[in-house]
Amino acid sequence: MIDYRKTIVPVWTLATGDVRVPAFGADEAMTAERLAELRGVLAGLADEPVATLEVHPLPDALDRGRGIPLDAVSPLAQHLSQLITQSASGSSVAAKATAGGEGLYRMVVPAKVAAQFGQGIVRPMAAKGADGAIHSALMNSTGIAAQAKFVPVGQATAAGAAGGAGATAGVAVGGSVALTVAAPLVLMAVAVGVSANADAKRRQAIEHITELLEQLKEEKLEGEHSELDGCRDAIDKATAILLDQGKLGVSLGLDSAVHAINTALGAADRRLARWRSALDKLPDGEAVEIDTLAKSFPGVDEQGGAFRAHLELAALAIALKRRVIVLQAVEHAQAEPGNLFKNFARVLKTDQQRLDELESGIAGVLVRLSALELARPNGLRPVFTTGEVDRLMRAAHRIRRLGAGVADNSHRTDVAVEIARDRDGSVLVFPALPA
Repeated sequence: MIDYRKTIVPVWTLATGDVRVPAFGADEAMTAERLAELRGVLAGLADEPVATLEVHPLPDALDRGRGIPLDAVSPLAQHLSQLITQSASGSSVAAKATAGGEGLYRMVVPAKVAAQFGQGIVRPMAAKGADGAIHSALMNSTGIAAQAKFVPVGQATAAGAAGGAGATAGVAVGGSVALTVAAPLVLMAVAVGVSANADAKRRQAIEHITELLEQLKEEKLEGEHSELDGCRDAIDKATAILLDQGKLGVSLGLDSAVHAINTALGAADRRLARWRSALDKLPDGEAVEIDTLAKSFPGVDEQGGAFRAHLELAALAIALKRRVIVLQAVEHAQAEPGNLFKNFARVLKTDQQRLDELESGIAGVLVRLSALELARPNGLRPVFTTGEVDRLMRAAHRIRRLGAGVADNSHRTDVAVEIARDRDGSVLVFPALPA
C-alpha cells in the first residue's frame, strides 16, 4: 500500500485564451481545499475558461475497459507530452513527478465553465447491484487529492496546436499566477472525457435493455434496440478519426446512424407526451389501482415490463446522441482554428438542450409516478387474498423506487477528466465525472 500523505503533486493552470487575473500568492504548496478555492476564483475572474491539471502516481488497479485509448501520436497525447517536456525543463517538481513517463493526469474544469456543456452531459454512473452507488473512473483518485500537497507549475510554456487544430500556446501571467494557454489540450481532454462518459451510459443502457427484452420477447422493441445498437460502429469510427485529427467521410455511415438516433428520440418524445397525459388524467389526491396504472405504463409494477424497456431505449438514444454532439463540436472547433473552445462549448450547449429537456421530462414522470398512492383492487370481497397483498406491496415498492434514480441537475459541480498516461506516451481517457 502506497502512503500518499507526503506526495507532492504538480498542478498547472490551463487557460483557453490569453487572460489576465490578479495576484493570489499561489507560489507555495497548497492543500486540495485551497486548490479548489483557486479554481473557483480563476473561473470567476478570467474571461476565458480556466482549468487545472494535476499529475498523480498511476494507481495499480485500473479498469481500462471503461476508457477511450489514444496512441502516442494522437493530438491529446502529443499536447500532454509537450506540456510535460517543457514543464520539466523549468520546474524540478514537475520533472520529478513526470520522470517515469507514466502517471494519472486529472483535469478539473470549474462548474462555471462546465455549465457551458449543459446540465445533463456529465453525471455519475450508477453502479450495478448497489442502490445509490456510483462508478468512479479511478478508485483512489479522491483519496490522493485529499492527502497530497499541490505545487503550482508556473514556468511551463506549453507547445502549440493539437495536430492542426490551430491554436498555439504560451503563458499569460497575472501577478503570481501563471496561466498556460493550452486551448487544444483542454478541448481534447474534455471532448474525449465527455465522449467516454456518454459511451459508459450507452453500455449501461444496453445491459438493462438486453435483460428486459429477454423477459419481454417483444419483437418491435427488439427492432428498436437493434437499430440503435447498430449505430455504435459508425460512431466509434468517427470518434477515432476525429480524435486523430482526420476528416469524416460518407463511407462511415454516420448520417444513417444519426437518422436512426433521431428517430428513436422522436419515439421517446411521443411516449413522454403519452405518459404525461396519462398522469394528468389521474384524479388528484386519490389512490390509483395497479391495473389502471398498468394500462398507460405497461409492466410498471413488475421487475421488467415494456415501460421500463421504453425508459432504457430513451436512455440509449440520448447517450448515443450525446456522443454525436461531441463529434460535431470537435469537428466545428477544428474547422475554425482561431476559436477552438468557444466553438466547442457553443455547439455542445445549443444542440443538447433538446436532450436535457427530454431527460428532465422523463425524470418528472418518474418522480410523479413514485409519489402515487396505490389502491386496493375494487371488488365484492371485503378482504385481500394473500396474492393480492403480495402484489400490492411489491408494486408499491417498485413504483416508489422509480424516483430514486432521478438525478438532480440543479446543483452545478466541477467536472473531472482523468487521463492515464503510459510510458510510451499513449493515454487512456476515462469518463468525465462530477469532481
